Amino acid sequence: MKKCFNPILILSLVLLLSSCFRSGKSGVTVDAQDSVITSAKLLSMQRTADYTVVTVADPWKGGVLHQYVLVPAEAQLPADLPEGTIVRTPVKNALVYSSVHTSLLNELGAIGTVKGVVDSQYFNDSIIAGGLKAGTIADCGNSMNPTVEKVIDMQPDAILLSPYQDASYGQIAKMDIPIIECADYLEYDPLGRAEWVKFYGELVGKRAEADSLYNAVVAAYNAVKEMAAGAKTHPTVVTEMVINGIWNVPGGQSYMARILADAGGKYLWADDENTGSLALDFNQVLAVAHDADYWFIKWTNINSLKDLQGAYDLNKEMAAFQNKRVYVCDTDKTRFFDRIPFHPEVLLREFAAIMHPELFLDFTNQMYHHID
Repeated sequence: MKKCFNPILILSLVLLLSSCFRSGKSGVTVDAQDSVITSAKLLSMQRTADYTVVTVADPWKGGVLHQYVLVPAEAQLPADLPEGTIVRTPVKNALVYSSVHTSLLNELGAIGTVKGVVDSQYFNDSIIAGGLKAGTIADCGNSMNPTVEKVIDMQPDAILLSPYQDASYGQIAKMDIPIIECADYLEYDPLGRAEWVKFYGELVGKRAEADSLYNAVVAAYNAVKEMAAGAKTHPTVVTEMVINGIWNVPGGQSYMARILADAGGKYLWADDENTGSLALDFNQVLAVAHDADYWFIKWTNINSLKDLQGAYDLNKEMAAFQNKRVYVCDTDKTRFFDRIPFHPEVLLREFAAIMHPELFLDFTNQMYHHID
């Protein structure tokens, strides 16, 4: 039977949600120099006795993309608050758009805050999958056009999503539910992206856990970086592969390029100034990287050099192919995209151990495997 929704009931629920949300309007300002954030470029966070101010910079136009004022739910709202979207914390009923963030919330011990997701087919975590099956986590439809009725029914106290340039967010932007713009994916410093855990920890009442996690990541990352810096060789590196005629090569200032450099590798596009990817054809890459010592690829179902040649015959022309120095990360099996954003030390150690095995004698790779 087709379920019918009462428009009056829906309107009432929207108004109810609206009454739980407002923006601070005072002229109080917070000095970004007092931020507890040290590495992230798009995030600043100031903690006071009564609230925490979080500012997300606009990566496209400069200035501020969004400012939040996090106030404990049990406290009265202070009379003078900085401008921004007020979020009562800890968030207990979140609609989350990305498995990257549900994975992190799980690690923080806050997976119970996830009460709804969109694009549910991309959530492979057993807890989320189990919740969807049991009905304790709502499937709110497509991320580009969420099912408004389901969003209203779950009554989220925050929506976590990844922003894009000139985003409007459709109907959910009109529901006066705090939209947390998770711009961490636009950070190009590995430790800078990982530091966003402090924001998410603050949202769900896991400040101590988040600070502890980040400090452990920094310590592990810097320890591997220091070891790699002492390596006697710095092998040349190429990454990814041609797909549908295009080889998306990480720019010289990209996240991947920085990790490869910290792992003691010589990235062949290091002098490039792009933070994103370069769309090149095979011959353009071959001209630069024909003699690369190592070749790292993120893809699926590439389990041998024969598979790699089958994907594109000219791959056999690469010296790394001929010298059997190709390593592949199967993104379907490793959950690379869920884990690495907040654990760059894992990827750093992978690369460093492959390129400098004499320094990491007891290390076993988790992400990349050698193919021959």
